[in-house]
Amino acid sequence: MTPEPDGTVTVKGPKGTLTRRFNPDLIFRQENGHVIVERPSDSKEHRALHGLSRTLLANMVEGVTRGYEKQLEIQGVGFRAQMVGNNLQLAVGFSHLIEVWPREGITFSVGNDPQTRNPIITVAGIDKERVGQTAAEIRKLRKPEPYKGKGIRYKGEYVRRKQGKAGAKGGKKK
Repeated sequence: MTPEPDGTVTVKGPKGTLTRRFNPDLIFRQENGHVIVERPSDSKEHRALHGLSRTLLANMVEGVTRGYEKQLEIQGVGFRAQMVGNNLQLAVGFSHLIEVWPREGITFSVGNDPQTRNPIITVAGIDKERVGQTAAEIRKLRKPEPYKGKGIRYKGEYVRRKQGKAGAKGGKKK
C-alpha cells in the first residue's frame, strides 16, 4: 500500500493493482503489516468517511489478494449462456441473442450447476464494485419473474412466487 498526500492510495498484490482516491482529510499509514486509517476529528462527517474509507481499503486489499466473484443462475426452458471469445452470449427468451462485453478487469465463465443443471455465470475480478455492478447489469437483462420463476438470479437468491389467476386453478367464478 502506498498513500499519496492528495488522498490517493495504491494497493498492489498477486492478482493486480488497484488505485482509489480518498478524502484528503483522512490519514493512511502502514504499521507492522497493518493499514491504519485515522480521522482528524470526531465530527459526524469525519466519522462517516472514516468507516467508509476503512471498508473500501479493506475491499481493495481483499481484491488484490484473493479477488471477488459473483455467480448468477439462469432458470427457464431454453434459456442458456455461452462464451464467445471473452464475451458472454445469452439466450433468455428474446427474439435475439444478447451479447455482454466484460468491463476492464472483469472475466466471465459459464458452467452448469451439478444439481439443477441450470447454467451458472461467474463474474470475477479484483474490484468488488465492478464485479457487483457487472453482475447486477447482467441480472437486469432478464430479472426473475414471480409467476414461473424464469430469469437470471443470483446463486442462492430466493424469488417469492405468486399464485397467479384464480381461473387457472380450474374453479369458475360465479
